[in-house]
Amino acid sequence: MQTIPCKTLLTTNKNSNWFGTEFNMNIYRGCSHGCIYCDSRSECYGNEGFQTVRAKENAIGILAEQLLHKKKKGVVGTGAMSDPYNPMEKTYRLTAQALELFARFSFGTAIATKSPLITRDTVLLQEIQRHAPVICKITITTADDKLCRQIEPSVAPTTERLEAIHTLSNGGIFTGILLMPILPFITDTTENIKSILTQAKAAGAKFAYPAFGVTLRDRQREYYYQQLEQLFPGLKEQYIQTYGNSYVCSTLQAKQLYPFFQEQCRALGLLYRMKDIIQAYKDTNMPKQLSFFP
Repeated sequence: MQTIPCKTLLTTNKNSNWFGTEFNMNIYRGCSHGCIYCDSRSECYGNEGFQTVRAKENAIGILAEQLLHKKKKGVVGTGAMSDPYNPMEKTYRLTAQALELFARFSFGTAIATKSPLITRDTVLLQEIQRHAPVICKITITTADDKLCRQIEPSVAPTTERLEAIHTLSNGGIFTGILLMPILPFITDTTENIKSILTQAKAAGAKFAYPAFGVTLRDRQREYYYQQLEQLFPGLKEQYIQTYGNSYVCSTLQAKQLYPFFQEQCRALGLLYRMKDIIQAYKDTNMPKQLSFFP
């Protein structure tokens, strides 16, 4: 596997409002999932050859050194720029080794992924949550496996991700879905939203957090439009007419879909507000103090 130089792995998160994480980590760079909407292709991230996954040199050694010297513990988020469970992880186990370090040094973790490979590390996640919070976020954008294979061609289909949620939930891991992005004119229907939420709840999901739209800029916009021309002829022109060069392309159905989403979540008993999700997983996974008094 190709590698890239690395001086530091753990960075402090200045905004812990995103799932309550105090730190961020990306052991890999690039992603092979091929999702047509991925913002990480944008020029600002400097991900040349984005489809090629590269590991960061001496990542585990650097991470161990950083964790050892952190005075304050916290939750480490991973999966924002590169899926920590890309196909390379099955062989190289860098994410698994990072989880072992979190368990050793009593750090929590918040993982975002599209890969069922995460279930391989259920026991490690259980070990971490004996001392610190754990939350797993599985991205699901469509209830239709056929459509999933079009817009997310090189990753497990939705049905397999739902099975992963079931496995993690049965293992006592606080798990839910990232319902994002909801693609304008493609997945922004009440039928899709309802089906995803219903199936996620049946699989054991505790929460759903959405984004009703997609972000497009520079070379990612070019790539997305190329894919639209191949997959959905005529849709590129509809995007251009609707959004022009806007970075945030919110679905025109957002005003109807969000209340519908809230209603469905309440009916199913799924958390959907960020503050509630953070409180729930941190309360659920924090070890309970023993009391010697009646």
